[in-house]
Amino acid sequence: MGGAAAETTSGRRAVDALLSLSGRTMPLLREWVGSDPDCGVGRALLALATGDRWDDATLKEQLATAHRNALAVGEQEASLVYGVFLHTHRQYRMTADHLVEHFARWPGDKLAGLLLGAFTACGDAAYRAHGEELTERQAAVAGPDDWAWTSWLAATRAEQGRAPEAHELAERALELHPRSGVAVHAYAHAAHELGIGADCADFLDRWLRADPGAVQSRHLNWHAALQSVACGDFPDARRRADMALAATDVGMRAATNWRLLLVGQTPAGRSDPDQVRALLAAPGGTAEVFHTFNLALALAVEAATEDLHLLADRCAADERADYRDVLAPVVRALAEVTAGRSRAAVRLLTDLGAQTDRIGGVRVEREIVQDTLARALVDTGEHVRAADLLRQRTATRRHHTYEDLLLAPRPTAPDRTGAEQSAPLPL
Repeated sequence: MGGAAAETTSGRRAVDALLSLSGRTMPLLREWVGSDPDCGVGRALLALATGDRWDDATLKEQLATAHRNALAVGEQEASLVYGVFLHTHRQYRMTADHLVEHFARWPGDKLAGLLLGAFTACGDAAYRAHGEELTERQAAVAGPDDWAWTSWLAATRAEQGRAPEAHELAERALELHPRSGVAVHAYAHAAHELGIGADCADFLDRWLRADPGAVQSRHLNWHAALQSVACGDFPDARRRADMALAATDVGMRAATNWRLLLVGQTPAGRSDPDQVRALLAAPGGTAEVFHTFNLALALAVEAATEDLHLLADRCAADERADYRDVLAPVVRALAEVTAGRSRAAVRLLTDLGAQTDRIGGVRVEREIVQDTLARALVDTGEHVRAADLLRQRTATRRHHTYEDLLLAPRPTAPDRTGAEQSAPLPL
């Protein structure tokens, strides 16, 4: 667990909680640092878990102290703390590069595994692939009885679309350590791909009852809501969105509601459009492509067509290729769908194909772009193309009520020119 630094009782408990994404993580980390203030690793892990709430001066001061103390213990501890410093300062490429060197010297270091998200956060497909390869190698070194590395490997397999393997690995990790938050998250992703449906939602509920304050409690409830949408249990999806998601969970709420709207269902509680506009206007509001995409979905749920066109223009003028070449047409397509102009949405989305991966997020999150195209195709009478688009999903999932409804025709209405267009979503 990163050398001798976590060998005290309080250190072991805190590390186990952190690796598990437990709701007890923060008090246990504070207890560890309080009982051993000279432990650099403990102080660094507290910064990793809390740093986004600290100002830059506090973060740098805490990590400088942590690094100085870690150096007194050993090179492995100092290397870990340096990785935390890079990660908390959002230097994701440098973090990823550092991890390659760190794991070369200390294979299977579980605490360094906490930083693996840096490879995805780089926003670079090559880095993401390298991170997956690194995870595979470290999991092989650690062996199948290491619950933490088995959990991370399960998450990797889920994102690779290897759902049966991800499901098996997640179950293995949960057998070894039932409270693994990474494993239960990977299980939720695999369950979505496999169509486990209501059974998955029930499992997530049972898992959360044992630790309602788990770090991922709201996110796992969102996964359960998606399972309910997939099964056609729309009241449960709305209940979860309204009861489990906070007002600040704009992206998860929008992703649930947009799916509901695409199949003609009443959405859950809405976001405040002014809040979404404020988030976009805030410093860093469009710093990350996936965050911007989620805010666009929130605007789409509110049928804020004009706002979406303005955001699309802003993305199209962005010097970053992912914004200009991928996000801009996606946001404009959302605007067209909200206005009932499905043909325009089809034209915008058809040519993107696998480029939508550049939006970021994970498979289950990006899938909503494909959902939008499928709905637009059906609304323009291109049922065969829509069915082909969703064929892999309808052929591999044990349930696909949601996909069936996506492929179901809706009434049409004449547009201003007299031509038929799809009826706007029930906003």
